[in-house]
Amino acid sequence: MARRFEALRPAVHYVRARWDRLGLRQDDHEVVAEATTYWTGADGGRWQSDSHWEDGLGELWHAVGRESLAISERLARVLGDGLPAGRTLEWGAGGGANAVEFAPACEEFVAVDVVASSLDECARQVARVCSTPVRPVLIDLAEPEAVVEQVGEDSCDLFLCFYVFELLPSQEYAARVLEIARDLLAPGGLAIIQVKYSTNDVSTWSRRRAYRRDLASMTTFAVPEFWELAAAAGLRPRVVELVPRNRLDQRYAYFLLTLP
Repeated sequence: MARRFEALRPAVHYVRARWDRLGLRQDDHEVVAEATTYWTGADGGRWQSDSHWEDGLGELWHAVGRESLAISERLARVLGDGLPAGRTLEWGAGGGANAVEFAPACEEFVAVDVVASSLDECARQVARVCSTPVRPVLIDLAEPEAVVEQVGEDSCDLFLCFYVFELLPSQEYAARVLEIARDLLAPGGLAIIQVKYSTNDVSTWSRRRAYRRDLASMTTFAVPEFWELAAAAGLRPRVVELVPRNRLDQRYAYFLLTLP
């Protein structure tokens, strides 16, 4: 797969450059503005589903978190260890579908999101299943790096991010989040990040425009591309598991990353 991607890289860059020149993609500032409007203008319906609230996902809500936990435990076993049991941080906690599965096994759960009501819902859901304290952290989409000062460098043992990277404005923005994960992780910590992977089919490539319509395909990565991006951000990719299709969508890659 890596050799095939390298052979296609010039063509990929050419097509993306043409899209930019033709105005078929927006810059980060424009996409961030549209994304902020979408997420902070929550009005139920699709938004609750996209934010993984129980009211939005219905019977799928429990399945989402259980699948995320099962894959995470499987990835951690590759290194011969279980998941860290100290402080866990989830980037994009939403309505707590993942939090209710991970929080019972950690000392503190840090929920990061751009929507205050999602943080409230996440904390409420965790309180229903365990006594682990939840620390809500509200961030601005335009300034995600502020979370490092809010939470503290080297303070998290496990960094989680599921169903979020495809919603990010661009690959460049994704690189910023990877650098944030690096800064937040304590020595020996793990990061488990799920991305939507692209193929040779142009229809699977990043949209980078019309956020409300195409948010679930806003940013995608070829598997080797994300591997290299994580390494460039200062994280060490260790293993990846591909899920061609699940009950929510398709083409997901789960990466286990560590500090080098």
